[in-house]
Order: sequence, then structure tokens, then C-alpha cells
Amino acid sequence: MKIQQISDIDKIVLKQKDTLYVPERVTVNTGMASCGIAAGADKTFARAVAEFGEDKHIQIRKTGCLGFCEMEPLVEIYQKNGPRIVYKNATEDKITDIINGYRESSYDKKLVLGQMRDPRSLLEEDVPNPLEGIDPAPEIPFLEDIPFYDRQIKIALRNCGYMDPEKIEEYMARGGYKAFLSALKQNDPRGIIAAIKDSGLRGRGGGGFPTGVKWESCAAHHGERFIICNADEGDPGAYMDRSILEGDPHTIIEGMLIAGLAVGSHKGFIYVRNEYPLAVKRLVVAIRQAMDYGLLGQNIAGSAFSFEMKISTGAGAFVCGESTALMASLEGEVGRPRAKYIHTVEKGFRQSPSNLNNVETYANVPVILSKGAEWFSHLGTDHSKGTKVFSLVGKIKNTGLVEVPMGTSLRSIIYDMGGGIPKKKAFKAVQTGGPSGGCIPEEFLDLGVDFSELAKVGSIMGSGGMIVMDQDTCMVDVARYFLDFLKEESCGQCNPCREGIKRMLEVLNRICEGDGREGDIELLQELGSMVHNFSLCGLGTSAPNPVLTTIKYFRDEYEAHIRDKKCPAGTCKPLFHYEIDKNACTGCTLCARKCPQEAITGEKKKIHALEQEKCIKCGICYEVCKFNAIQIA
Repeated sequence: MKIQQISDIDKIVLKQKDTLYVPERVTVNTGMASCGIAAGADKTFARAVAEFGEDKHIQIRKTGCLGFCEMEPLVEIYQKNGPRIVYKNATEDKITDIINGYRESSYDKKLVLGQMRDPRSLLEEDVPNPLEGIDPAPEIPFLEDIPFYDRQIKIALRNCGYMDPEKIEEYMARGGYKAFLSALKQNDPRGIIAAIKDSGLRGRGGGGFPTGVKWESCAAHHGERFIICNADEGDPGAYMDRSILEGDPHTIIEGMLIAGLAVGSHKGFIYVRNEYPLAVKRLVVAIRQAMDYGLLGQNIAGSAFSFEMKISTGAGAFVCGESTALMASLEGEVGRPRAKYIHTVEKGFRQSPSNLNNVETYANVPVILSKGAEWFSHLGTDHSKGTKVFSLVGKIKNTGLVEVPMGTSLRSIIYDMGGGIPKKKAFKAVQTGGPSGGCIPEEFLDLGVDFSELAKVGSIMGSGGMIVMDQDTCMVDVARYFLDFLKEESCGQCNPCREGIKRMLEVLNRICEGDGREGDIELLQELGSMVHNFSLCGLGTSAPNPVLTTIKYFRDEYEAHIRDKKCPAGTCKPLFHYEIDKNACTGCTLCARKCPQEAITGEKKKIHALEQEKCIKCGICYEVCKFNAIQIA
């Protein structure tokens, strides 16, 4: 049905109540975001359809990601008279037994992760809850009580994993589009902007500029205005925006519609990186569905407001995440930043007033209008309101997405939710903010994560990437890795960035090859200061962060590389070799059996020997030894 007036959405919700929650059915939800599919969720889903697709008492559905990527594939099963259970590692060969076990009320403890407490959206208290009053499954905790989830508050991720992203009706049943239609009915653009300003929402793409102020500035300028969504998520290890696009694309459409209503815009663009094919596919479906329901196009819901939306795919240039470079790319030009003395809210896309926010920022907007600015502003810290989504990757037990209130400590995120460092190894550092972020050492683990606190220790919030490093990580090599990435991604338009990053990388390469010289550390600091102070755009001004913070907090590693010609972490191959500790070796033969070069010899239960001439320093023996007998020297 086409929405002709505001109240039509209530009819859709009532209709969905009867189709989404059929009491007699066992509903099987498979997490089908990119992370789940990479782990085999597509095969799990196909097997479930093949085995139970014809069964009238079972409904097989797909959803987005629940965030616990380490445990993928994740499958959730529920019905009227049973608990709502989430199963981890639900691979193709297990799904039949899982479903049958659930139907027979026999839960495999090895596969069960936890159970959902309440499937209702935090936006709508009257969304039907068919499972209310059900007793918990014995010995199976609620999902929210599991350490990975228990401190999370999901706003941007509120629908991911709970609904089929390719069905607009499910989004509506969870309160979707009500915030926009209510704002449309009130027809108070200034009121919308005031609510966003009062909420304290700041841009989640990295800069942290107050969203309401940006909207107000854009609305104040005359001419055709544009609403742009930056979905060009290019930070290594970051996939927050991708998860929202794949699991809840309609929330981005609704957020952009509200922004369009607020600033007086009738055209929107979503700029998505081409490496996100599933996100693009689901956005295409979502836009088509919104048009079919009359939520996009001319005279929306019988009003005078019209809004068109288009998708543009980028070629993967990291610099196109910068607002002016992104707009140049949208225009069909080379994606190069321009000087910011003229702001994009005045002259942006096609030299017209343009409002650009990233995916996560728009995802927060419908919630703020529904729950109120005061509700949102009570979350977080004084200068960083609300929640933030982080992607936990690297040397961490529980990789995945976490959404926590601003101000949550690094220790809580890494140890309570992330489960700490694998293999009982020591934590060394965490890098926040993508390749331009700083590396934060253990002494700052109790730091509350928000815009100002991270800046105090030389790092940035960025879009939310969080890469954890352990004792085996060489901080000099880390700085080299990120600088190499930024050198390739620099547009080359300004000398400080183009030449400065290149020169810094040459010095780091020399140090890691064992040719470091006295004065190299001071040279890196001098070059870093120059690049930071004189580069044209944010890529250049923040590029030295990984180098400068690793020098500040791990200077001893730089000195070991330069003066002692040693790499303490055993990463830079010219600067270390492996040795076998005779006092620790038990002669288990595991290292010898795993060595691809047959460089380790020795009889069982006797001390082994390592031939340095054959060793290629691949590190396999170091990883597999259970007795710490392989030492870095």
C-alpha cells in the first residue's frame, strides 16, 4: 500500500503483526551480513531452506549482523512457546540438528550463545512482543548478560540482527519511518534542528563536528541544497558503516529524509565504496521499497515535501572519505580535497549548500526525534553525547562490533567485551581512529573513549576502528605499515603530504631494515610536525599520528632498532632470529613437524636444534610451541 497520510503506517504495523510473529511457527533467523557470509552463513541459510523450507511450521529468515563476528555464523531461533535462542558457529553441517534440537527443546550447550531478552525496538514500546512472559531456557543466559553485550547500548545498531534488511515492512513494524512522518506532520524544520543541537550529536565520521550546527548552517544558505551520506568507509579494520547498511538500510534513508526536511533539501546522495557490494544491493532494494510506499519521491504522504535519493559508488580511494574530495568524486571529477576556507554548507556539491554526514550519524537521527534530545544527551560525556560503534579487531579474542556510551574506558571495551588478548599474551597498544590515529599504550587503558580524551593522548576517534596489538607487535613496523597505506592513498595535491609522508616512510624503512642512524627519531618528529602543520586536508594533517605516538610511547623500540640493531618483537626480519631454549624444550617435535623448511631437527623427548641457514623466520615454530621454548634473539 502507498502511504497517503501519516496514519497509514499504523495499518502496515498491524498487518505485520500477523505475518512476522506467527505463534505456531518456529522462526529461524540467520545473520547474513558480509561477516556471516564469509563464515559460511549463506550455506547455513541454504541448507535450512532446503531442509525446512516446505515445513509450514518453520519460517526461515535472514537478518543483518548481531555484532559478535567472532562467533559467526550466528543463528537465532524462537517461537511463541519457547525461548529466543542464539546459536554460535551454526555452520551448514550443524543447522539441521540445531533446528531439530530446538523443536525438541534439547539445546546443545556447545553451540548456544545466549537468548534474546526482548525483540522489541527501543523506539516503540507498543511493538508486539509475542515472547513476553516466557520463562528463560535452563542454563542459557540472556544475550544481554554475556560480557560481550552486557555493557552495550544499541542505538545506531538497534535493528541489526533483528529484522530482514530487505523488507521495509519489518522496519516499519519496529517503529521505522514514524519519526520522519511525525516530523513531516509537524512541519517544523527549526524544531528538528533544535532537537539535533540539544541532543549534542556530533559527527561520527571522524571530525566530530556538531551535527545540529552543520544542519543549521546549511539551512541558512540560499539555493538548491543537497543531503549527502558518506558511506566511503576506508579505514583498515573498520566496518561499522557497512554493518548498518547491510543490516538496517532504511534507517539511513529515514535519517537523510529528516535532514532534508530540516535544511530544505529535496535531493540526497549516498556515496558507497565499491568494495561493499552487499551494502549497495540492500540500499538499492531499500530505496525501491521506500519509493513504492511513497516515502521517497513527490509529495510524500500527501505533503508538499518531495525527496529523491541516488546511490553513487566510489572507486575505493581513501581520500574520498574527506568531504570535499567526496563531493568532487560525486561530480565526476578526480577526488581531491580543497581548502576549507569556504565550507561545504555554503558551497559544496555543484557549488551549492550541502550537508554531509556519515552513516552512523544519520542512523542516530530517527532515535533522537523519537526518544527526545534529552534522552540522548544523558548518554555519554559532557562534550561527547550518545553512543559510539567500534569495530574490535587485531589481537583480541572477541572480534566484532560494540556500541557503547561515550566515555566507556578502553579497558572495558578490550577486556570486558573483547575478552582480552589471546594465548595469554601481554597487551601492548591499541590504535584508534584508522590509519591516521595514534597508538595508545597500556598506561592509558582506563581512559574514557570520547573525542577530547583521545585527543589528549595524541589519537583520534575517527570513524571507530580499534586495532588491538599484543607483545609480538613491533611498533616501528606498525607506524611503517600505516604510513605506507597513507602514502598510497594521498591524492598528491600538496607538497607537505605528498613528499613529507614519502620521506618519513623512507626513514622508517631504513630503520626496519637495520640501517637506522642516530638522529632518525628526531628527523621523523621534525618531518611529522611539518606534514601535520602544512598539509591541505585531514589525511595529511593526521598522517604523522601513528609515527609520533609510537615514538612518544615506545621510543625504546626505535632506539633498539637503531642502536642495537634488534627488533624486540621479532617482526623486522633483518633484526632478529629464533633460538631454542634448551631449558624449556621438551622434545615434543611439534615445531619440527610444522617447520616448512625442515630447519628444526631432533628426536622425540630430546632437545631440538634450529639451523639458522635454513630458517626463513616465518614464525610458525614460535606460534605452535606450547612451552615457550622458541625465543626471539
